[in-house]
Amino acid sequence: MKKVIAIIAFLFILGGCQSNSANKEATGTSKSTVEKNISKASDKTSAAKESFSTQQSKEDKKMDIAPGSLLQAVSANDSAKVAEILKAKSYSIDEVNDKNETSLMIAVHNNQIEIAKKLIDAGANVNKQDNIEDSPYLYAGAEGRTEILTYMLAHSTPDQSITNRFGGNALIPAAEKGHLANVKLLLADGRVNINHQNDYGYTALIEAVALRDGSQVYQDIVAELLRNGADPNIVDNYGKSAKDYADELGYGNISKMLEENSQ
Repeated sequence: MKKVIAIIAFLFILGGCQSNSANKEATGTSKSTVEKNISKASDKTSAAKESFSTQQSKEDKKMDIAPGSLLQAVSANDSAKVAEILKAKSYSIDEVNDKNETSLMIAVHNNQIEIAKKLIDAGANVNKQDNIEDSPYLYAGAEGRTEILTYMLAHSTPDQSITNRFGGNALIPAAEKGHLANVKLLLADGRVNINHQNDYGYTALIEAVALRDGSQVYQDIVAELLRNGADPNIVDNYGKSAKDYADELGYGNISKMLEENSQ
């Protein structure tokens, strides 16, 4: 009887050992499969990173744009090329030509409204002056580039301390050249000094009278300036006020407006 019990016990232990061995083999196989899957996933990740790196390298090469390209694109009025160049964040947007003109200065000269907007949005300097001391902002004000000026005032910061070669601000030549829309725009913006005097002592009010013909547009400009606080009593370097010039030149309507606002 004892022998029978011993044999049964031996068989039971043997069966347990075989079961453990099978479990170990299964576990080993499972671990091996997991490790293989992890290895495959790692390989795929590395491949993806390498592919991205290669793509990035290609993009960088595409953005390797020669100096002067933006100036050329603006001069050619190539808006699509300008947009492409501006994608290269490292490109010098305020590069200049032999006249010290930036791409924005050229766009303002040519009244290229959409290109000017793209450049302003990309951070082009509206205050950078060229060899004759014009800046994009000063030129836009002086030469009636009303749409560009409107965009500049809304999306950039014109430096009101910078003056043109005559010592004037944007308002003075705008008034003198009869750009009523620009005069209204600058006055509505409120940052320009309405009574600024240039190197000759002229204000916007004096220039609108002394240097022009007294026609309706100048009467309207004088009225707009007076309505916004222009001082009619300021005299220039020659000791003359706007009314003195109006009287000398026979501009009756303007003289009357100035007299009414001098009291």
